[in-house]
Amino acid sequence: MTKSEAWYRKGLKFSCTECGKCCTGAPGYVWINSREMEAMARFLNLSLKEFKQKYVRRVGSRYSLLESKQTYDCVFLKDNKCQVYGARPTQCRTFPWWPQNISSKAAWEATARSCEGINDQGEVVACEKIEEQKLIQIGRNEDKN
Repeated sequence: MTKSEAWYRKGLKFSCTECGKCCTGAPGYVWINSREMEAMARFLNLSLKEFKQKYVRRVGSRYSLLESKQTYDCVFLKDNKCQVYGARPTQCRTFPWWPQNISSKAAWEATARSCEGINDQGEVVACEKIEEQKLIQIGRNEDKN
């Protein structure tokens, strides 16, 4: 999609409030690759082996972060804050710019109902930046480790 075709060509308002709402909810996957596991292990001062044993599950040929069995929160969400924010995976870094969230105005509005950072007070994020983040996420989905 070209900038002139995007429904969000004038940008969208978003400022992350670090509320943690995108880290909880229904069961799911936070896909991570080897590079991301190494970065998070370093961030936590753990060996890669320790990190994987403590925080990672294998799903087919891929890896995902663990989640709480009671709440389905990400294993790194504590007191509504990400404990690895500085080394969080690409999937987390690119939220809310995932293709399914920006496919239409209705999809964006649905995402806004669970993300307080999407609002009229947020900073306008330029279409070019949105497209860049979307492409990173698309590439991430194609890079299965």
